[in-house]
Order: sequence, then structure tokens, then C-alpha cells
Amino acid sequence: MKRVIAGIAAATVTTSVAATPAQASSADPVKVLKSQFAAGKGVKFTDVTTTTEFAGSTSFLKRTGSFQFGRTGIVASDVTTKITTDELSWVSPSVLWRLGESERTIRIGTDSYYSGSTWKPSKGKTWIKHQDGMTAGLSGWSSQLVNPIEPATLKVLITKGKRTGRTYSGKISFGALAKVSPWLRNADLIKMSGEEKREVLRFTLTLGTNGLPQRLVTVYPQKTHGGKEAGHEDRRLSVETRYTGWGSRVSIKAPPASKTDLMKKPAWMK
Repeated sequence: MKRVIAGIAAATVTTSVAATPAQASSADPVKVLKSQFAAGKGVKFTDVTTTTEFAGSTSFLKRTGSFQFGRTGIVASDVTTKITTDELSWVSPSVLWRLGESERTIRIGTDSYYSGSTWKPSKGKTWIKHQDGMTAGLSGWSSQLVNPIEPATLKVLITKGKRTGRTYSGKISFGALAKVSPWLRNADLIKMSGEEKREVLRFTLTLGTNGLPQRLVTVYPQKTHGGKEAGHEDRRLSVETRYTGWGSRVSIKAPPASKTDLMKKPAWMK
């Protein structure tokens, strides 16, 4: 009898453990995401940007970063971008000016702090503070523009995407995404044109067994990324992002004021 009871108990535990991933995958992903929002917690990510056209593909940017959460969502981010190839002859002037050797962007609230790349702080300074600044510096427009860590963005992706298991695939215009995504709205110094807002990006989002974003691949059209040069009409930018360390301790601080210049906006930005 004891062996029978033990067997039943073991089977119950096994069934309970086995059911956990299924339960997580069937839960509302937005609710699961919001359950992660706690002060001092966060998630880490890495992504790779690749240009693709008929002649082949070239990976040219890699980013590592983290998001820090508060009770209502993202309160800070820290992103470092590095160029991973020496061959940039294919890059159009509209993109090339954004790229430097390495760039780091710390964003706290709506204030951004930039270091590296083409930024030139005064002597003795290493950072430039940009009030209401870009989410990930100048290179951000050539990196991941879709942020599923924003509840509203995650909701629109799973709503517009076709679901296969834990993966959602679909399309969305830049304009529609910008309406719900502060990350995209603040991705560049220059606001999107009407033409850019009408362009459509493709996405494939995979959730982990915990119901949280695990992998995101986005493909951007040539008209918004890579210029409009003749002979490159098929060019696309593809970005693959992976999210890890959900619930880990994340603490992002602003750079020392003594090492920071205040960015002065040029006339064309006012």
C-alpha cells in the first residue's frame, strides 16, 4: 500500500511539473510580462544586425544590453553597440554616418547619455546628456526597433501575428507600431516621415516556456534602412534579438555629472 501511495504521489508531481510549460504558454503573454515588473529587476538582451540582398548577407552590428524595471515597466536601459566587420563599403551615407567604433547609451526615464561613436564631448568629459533623447543612440536606427518588453508593443505583436505554438509571425507598419511604442518613437534624432510610417516591417516573436519574450527577428525594408541606391532595391536589414536573465537584479545609474556634457540641439532639431 505504501508503494502504491508513493507511486501516486510521484505521478502527481510529474504531471504537475510537466503541465507548467503548457500553462505558461497558454497564459496571456502581456499579463506574464507585467508580472515581471518590480523595482530593481530586469532582463538582458543581445542582438545582431545583418544586411541581406541578392549578393549575400553581412552581419555588421552586435549589441548587448539590459532593461531595468519599475512597477509599471521599463525605467532604464543600458545598450552597447559594436561594429563587427571592417567592410562597410556597401553602407549608404544615410546609415554610415550613424555608425562608430563603439557606442554606449544609458537611458534613465527620458534622459539619454551617449558615449563613444561619433559623439565628441568636451575635454575631460566622456558622456553627453540628451534630454528627451534617443533610446539607443545613433546606431539604434540600424538595430532592433521593436521592443516586446513594452506591454503595448507585445500586445500588438501577438494580436497581429499568426500563432504557431509559442511563435507569432506577422507584419506591421512603422506608423502603427510608433503609436504604441515609445522605444520606436525615440529611436532617432529625426522624426519618421509619412513615407517611412507607411512602410511595413516583418517580425517573428518566440516566447519561452515561461511565457516571456525569448527571441525576436525583425526585417526592415530597404526604403527605411540602407538608402535607395540603384541596384540595391532588394536590400533588407534583419535584426535577431535574444532575451535572457528574466527577473535578474539590474541596476542602471546615470554617469557622473563631472564627466557629462549637456547636448545642445542644433537649429534643425528645434
